[in-house]
Amino acid sequence: MKIRLGPSGIPISCKYRNSIEGVKRVAQLGLNAMEVSFTHGVRMSKEVSKKLGNVAKKLDVELSVHVPYYINLASKEEEKIKASKKRILDSLERGHLMGATCAVVHLGYYGRDRGEANKKILQGCREISDEIKNKGWKTVLGVETMGKQKSWGNLEEVITVCKKVKNAIPCIDFAHVYAHNGGHIDYKEIFDKIEILKLEKIHSHFSGIRYSLSGLGKGNEIHHVPIKEAGPDFKKLAKEILKRKLDITIICESPILEMDSLYMKNVFEKLDYSFNS
Repeated sequence: MKIRLGPSGIPISCKYRNSIEGVKRVAQLGLNAMEVSFTHGVRMSKEVSKKLGNVAKKLDVELSVHVPYYINLASKEEEKIKASKKRILDSLERGHLMGATCAVVHLGYYGRDRGEANKKILQGCREISDEIKNKGWKTVLGVETMGKQKSWGNLEEVITVCKKVKNAIPCIDFAHVYAHNGGHIDYKEIFDKIEILKLEKIHSHFSGIRYSLSGLGKGNEIHHVPIKEAGPDFKKLAKEILKRKLDITIICESPILEMDSLYMKNVFEKLDYSFNS
């Protein structure tokens, strides 16, 4: 069992605002993971990606990347699908160069035809998987569970795609699942359901989250908040992870990135898990 914890993006306390210094700060804090966020575009050069990977490897900080948010593989406009694929592939390439485990992505929106959206997203993921194979990239696609009813990506949909597509794994965003279900989450059920994928390790996100019950469906995320300010319950998750002896990476998407990462670490340590073993 190996647990890795760290922030989504450069730690707030990092003096110099670049990913290499961010990884160094993560290691100084006693954390061991960081997700590189390409929020508004893939602007990191290939050279910097390689340097970042070398630093992270030396410091034993596991890297992942987050694809830009402007993605919709279910769009009715072919140009938008083409642009989305390019952003995903650019992220995967940089991820491979830095030795990242996965490139986490929000794949799209249902629109008016849920069935058509499912077909387009599955086809797009297959084409991206083929590119991963052809390029020999080690970074895989991290298909994220989403927190809004209009966004493609409930747990069952994510599992279905990952069953059918090579080079794709789920990214379980526990806060998103909680919001999507209107303030309910069953960690045991989630882990039971993903067992079918036979994952060597799990990649995940965690934070507190505000959500609304208005509109269609059970719930819709509003925004991420510090863990202590709102659900879901992290201690229950930690206990379930330790009970199952899971290999897992948990990326903190709380607004107080490294502070809540350290809070999560403290919870595990109080439950007798040692990060030094």
